[in-house]
Amino acid sequence: MDIILNPFVSILTVLYGILGQNMVLAIVVFTIIVRLLMFPLTAQQMKSSKAMQQLQPELKKLQEKYKGDREKLAQEQMRLYREYGFNPLSGCLPLLIQFPIFIALYQAIIHALAATPTQLLDLSGRLLIPGLDQFIPLNNMFLGLNLTLPPKIGAGGTLETVVGIALVALVVITTWLQFKLTTPTTAPATGADGKPAPGAGMTQSMGTIMPLMYGFFALSFSIGISIYFIVSNIAGIIQAAMMGRANFRNLFSRPKPPGLATTAGTKIEGKATPIPSKPKNKTGSVSANNKSK
Repeated sequence: MDIILNPFVSILTVLYGILGQNMVLAIVVFTIIVRLLMFPLTAQQMKSSKAMQQLQPELKKLQEKYKGDREKLAQEQMRLYREYGFNPLSGCLPLLIQFPIFIALYQAIIHALAATPTQLLDLSGRLLIPGLDQFIPLNNMFLGLNLTLPPKIGAGGTLETVVGIALVALVVITTWLQFKLTTPTTAPATGADGKPAPGAGMTQSMGTIMPLMYGFFALSFSIGISIYFIVSNIAGIIQAAMMGRANFRNLFSRPKPPGLATTAGTKIEGKATPIPSKPKNKTGSVSANNKSK
């Protein structure tokens, strides 16, 4: 992880020096830069997710048809993927590459917000560019708040309480918005018996759990990390909107029933889905002969 972490810490410190030794601006700009660099991978992941969503009705039909034959089901699924030009692994690689980078980004902010002598010594050892140690210790104060500490809601002064509540609220709201805007507007899948399929309610539950979980993190972690969460969420929403993948109707409308996502002639991964040819009329020749008689 150090092979990614140390360059990130160094770049964050450079931005801190360029931006008037303002740690908040450094965190904001650094987060945006990393998100922009990761945009091609994010776009690939979003396209793959959209294509998989469009294939769900067809996959459901196959699951019902070959319920007792796993081998045949797997063969038919692969045939369906080839027919639609879809690679089920196309969304995994971008996610695997992004994960360690975003973890390193998160860790870089934590290391840059060094407070104790041990942490300051560790920060100095991670700087890869000569002369950056002149900025140590970094100025971790913003609006009278220490960025290395969690929000002091009720324990500090009025300003600290107001800013703390605002930060936690923004973390929760932006996390919820990003989830809602990037989640397909499809109703939970149902099984052959009409009951919800196993795990069908997981997506809906995550829409509630994730914002609350990140709100808890905002209360527990340093204020600098809360700023990172907010900026990262907003950047994710903007990226989805730029790609046309932001489901703004999802904020106000009910989920669409399953089965409406894929229609003949829609495009998946840049390829048009094949339209089944009409069966040949085998009785046509017989009818013609009868008419001639």
